[in-house]
Amino acid sequence: MAVDFNSQYHALLLKQVPVGARRALDVGCGTGRFARLLAERGLDVEGIDGNAEVIEAARAAGGGPHYRNADIREHQLPDARYDFISCIASLHHMPFETVLTLRKALAPEGVLAVVGLYPARTPADFVCALPALTLLKADRLLSRRRAAPSVQVPVVWPPPLTYAETRAEAARLLPGSTLRRLLLWRYLLLYRA
Repeated sequence: MAVDFNSQYHALLLKQVPVGARRALDVGCGTGRFARLLAERGLDVEGIDGNAEVIEAARAAGGGPHYRNADIREHQLPDARYDFISCIASLHHMPFETVLTLRKALAPEGVLAVVGLYPARTPADFVCALPALTLLKADRLLSRRRAAPSVQVPVVWPPPLTYAETRAEAARLLPGSTLRRLLLWRYLLLYRA
């Protein structure tokens, strides 16, 4: 796949940043594309990713964020530090319970915004996926003309939790959170501290 479909949701995520936010954490930041967008808006941004190769690419791109090669499950985050925490297509690489660590790291009035993935298993999942099929077909045709990305990001497919399981876990671990379907087997999970 030549197109980064996750970047299509950057604008949606930027709208979730609380007014007056100062500090942000991008979990599973990859090459730092979204972290740099946050920094361009004046936030002090930390990006964390367990893949050393993508962290090196993020550092090479510059742009202001501070990057760390670490596993979020093993790295101690400070309590109540971040006004905004983002996870773009990274939560399914770890146990869903990791959201408890992220919730604890949110400052009062902070926002956790997750663009996650789910496998299509139910009739509703397949119906919601229909518009995405045209995009995937177009991407396959266009990708023949594009160069391969310089850094390969690992793929976890299928994601471990269905949409219904994600909804149940979010309700249990992040009371008051909202979850909605997006195109391309993705969802937006929002939690406000």
